[in-house]
Amino acid sequence: MNKKNIAIFPAGTEIGLEIHNALRFVKDINLIGLASIEDHSSFVYKNIDQDAPYINDEAIIPYIKDMVKKYNLDYIFPAHDEAVVILTENEDKIGVKVIAPSAKCADICRYKSKTYGMLKDFDFTPKTFLKEELQEDSYPVFLKPDKGQGSNGAMVIRSKAELLNIKKLEENIICEYLPQEEYTVACVSDHSYKLLYAGQRTRSRVKTGISVSSLNVPLDKEVDTIANQISATLKMSGAWFFQVKKDNKGKYKLLEVSARIAGSMGLHRNQGINFSLLSIYIKDKVTVGIIKNDLSFQLDRAFISRYKLNFGYEYVYIDFDDTILLEDKVNPFMMHFLYQCKNKNIKLFLITRHNKVVDETLRKLHIDKNLFDEVIHIKDKSKKSKYIIEKKSIFIDDAFSERLDVHTECKIPVFDIDSIESLIDWRM
Repeated sequence: MNKKNIAIFPAGTEIGLEIHNALRFVKDINLIGLASIEDHSSFVYKNIDQDAPYINDEAIIPYIKDMVKKYNLDYIFPAHDEAVVILTENEDKIGVKVIAPSAKCADICRYKSKTYGMLKDFDFTPKTFLKEELQEDSYPVFLKPDKGQGSNGAMVIRSKAELLNIKKLEENIICEYLPQEEYTVACVSDHSYKLLYAGQRTRSRVKTGISVSSLNVPLDKEVDTIANQISATLKMSGAWFFQVKKDNKGKYKLLEVSARIAGSMGLHRNQGINFSLLSIYIKDKVTVGIIKNDLSFQLDRAFISRYKLNFGYEYVYIDFDDTILLEDKVNPFMMHFLYQCKNKNIKLFLITRHNKVVDETLRKLHIDKNLFDEVIHIKDKSKKSKYIIEKKSIFIDDAFSERLDVHTECKIPVFDIDSIESLIDWRM
C-alpha cells in the first residue's frame, strides 16, 4: 500500500501537535512537519523541515511548492488560522490538497465581523455596537480583536473612559457582555456541508488563549441547532469548531467560528472521533461513519518535557530490582524504553543481583527473557562495572553506589530511573 504524504504547517502549534497525535499511528500515512522556527515539533516529528518562511512572508507559497515536490505531498494540513486562509487561497498554485473548508469559508471565519455578518439573521449571533452607540448604562461590554483566535486580546470593558483608552479600537469588535460559562463545540461536516457530529466541552481553565482543562458534556439541543445552522450557512466541510456563551437570559450566543482543527479536539478523539483523519476522507468525498464511545473524559494539559541527547549509544546495561521491577510489578515506562531500544537495534543486557531465579521472575511478570541479548546474574559481591565491556554503552540502575562504580570505572553515562524520560524518543 502506498502511503499518503501529509505535511502539517506550522508543525509545532498546539493544533499541529494534535493533528500529529491523531495521524501518527495511521498505517497508510506518512507525516512531515513544516516549521518556521526550531520548536517542539523537532522532538515529536520523525520528518521535520524547520526552514519555512513565516506564514505572511511572500516566500511562503514558493516554499510550499518546493516541499510538495521534495516530499511528493498529497495533502497539507494548516495548523493556524492564518495558515488556513493563506493555503486555501493558494490551493491551486501549490498543487496539493489543503485539508480545510473553502477559501471563502476560511476568510469569513478569520474575521468576527464577517462571521457575524453572515450569521446576522440568527438569534444566536451576539449584539455588536459602534462606540458612538454606547451609553453609560450599556456597560459592561466585551471587546475582542476582529481578527484573532482564542481569548487573546479579549477583555471586559466597564466604562466609556476605559473604552476610549483602548489603542487601535477600530481593529476590535464591541459585543454584548456574556457572563455565563463558555463552551467549545467540536464539529465535523461532510462535503455537502451536512453536520455529522458535534461535541460540546467546557473551557474550565484557559492559558494564553488555549483551553488547558476541559470536560466533555452532553450536547445541548440548542447548541446542536446552532451547529447545523452554521455548517449549512458557512458551507463547512471537514473539521471545524465554534465557541458559545450564555447571556443573562440563559440563551447561547456565538463567540467565534474557526475553520480548522482545535488543539483540544484530542478530548473527543479519545471518545472515537478522529477529526483529522475524517477531514482527509471528507476532502476526498469519501462517505464516512462515526463511532462515539459514550464516556466522560476530562482533558488537562501542562508543560511536558521532552529531550534530545548529544550522544549515541549501542548498548544498554540495565538493573532489574527496583528498576524494571517496582514493588512486585512491571515498570511500564521502563518497558516503553526497552522496546524503543529493540526497535532501534540497541542491544540490551540485564545485569542483576536478583535473589531468585531470574527466568522464573521474568516469566511471572510476562516479560520474555529474549527481550534481552544477555542476562548477567551476579550471585556474589563483585561489582557491576566488571561485566560492562562495551564502550558505547549506558547504564541504568536505581542504586547510587552501583551508578557511581560504573561511572568511575567504565566512564560511561549512568541513569537513575527518574531520568529515563530523557532517553525516550517521541519522534514518529
